[in-house]
Amino acid sequence: MIDLILGLATQFWPMTVFIILVIIGFIINLFDKKVDSIGFKYKDYPHLKPIRIATKGKGFWGALLLWFFGTRHWEVVKDFNYSLKGQNFIIPKGFKFDGASVPKFLAQFLSPVGVLLIGGLIHDYGYKYETLLLKNKKTIGIKTQKWMDETFRDINIEVNGFYFLNYLAYWALRLGGFVAWNKHRKVNAKIGD
Repeated sequence: MIDLILGLATQFWPMTVFIILVIIGFIINLFDKKVDSIGFKYKDYPHLKPIRIATKGKGFWGALLLWFFGTRHWEVVKDFNYSLKGQNFIIPKGFKFDGASVPKFLAQFLSPVGVLLIGGLIHDYGYKYETLLLKNKKTIGIKTQKWMDETFRDINIEVNGFYFLNYLAYWALRLGGFVAWNKHRKVNAKIGD
């Protein structure tokens, strides 16, 4: 019987990882101290349009690589207004992002634009510009990668209530987010570019 269970766990390892994470998350959630609210509010979900994954004309191997390793990108088509800690912010229409960075083997269980959508959108904007944009079109000044990662975590906790999932995503960002952060610092995009 143990051999059968181990065999199935090995054969279906993504599902096994997912089940283990759910069990650990449930146990942690029972004992977790809840974080204080950061006062995150929004009226409407962001209005998004998918951006086509350009596989046409890439040849067989290029299209195959995009299919397996490419990420769907989205464009904000209507200003997204939200408030955080009593201040009103905006992500202007036209901003393009890819949602939360979820490893491919977990994407079947956790969509990059699923329960992490709102935090992912704000986080991607913050990573790109190293700041957030107030509704009056002024910024809050330069912020660190850690500040952006903590904001992502705290927004998602308020939106979806999954403490363990959001802390797991936060620690994944702390360990690997520097790659995206440094890439954006090299480009050094400015709001309005």
